[in-house]
Amino acid sequence: MKPKNQRLVLISAAMAAVLLAVVLAMWGLRDRASYFYTPADIVAGKATDGQPARLGGMVKKGSVWRAGDGVTIRFVVTDGKAETLVLFRGIVPDLFREGSGAVAEGKLQGGTFVADTILAKHDERYMPPELGNLAAEHKAGKTLEK
Repeated sequence: MKPKNQRLVLISAAMAAVLLAVVLAMWGLRDRASYFYTPADIVAGKATDGQPARLGGMVKKGSVWRAGDGVTIRFVVTDGKAETLVLFRGIVPDLFREGSGAVAEGKLQGGTFVADTILAKHDERYMPPELGNLAAEHKAGKTLEK
């Protein structure tokens, strides 16, 4: 076999291996893919029942209801245009509270979003407690001593 043909066979085999790896990766991750929706998208019918999805928005003030079992929570997520009821069974993050941002991962079931995971968002001005005093001193114009 000529060297030119050997290179062609080698390049073709390498391309086929890369293509196969991409297809296998996509096949393995197909169940993990989820789309991000807002409450307005859900009201508009863009989300389908039973499909993995993420719902993002603000937790409506006064909407958080906790069941007596201590792990079931129900709340409303709003984006200012529409609202969606969320049902979650589990322990919510420490940053989860009314009036703050949240992302729920789960599935839509009959107009109610049943969440498997809740992710609480903090605002852009968040500062760890350890650095809070340092930032306040810096803003006040104080110099740091070593």
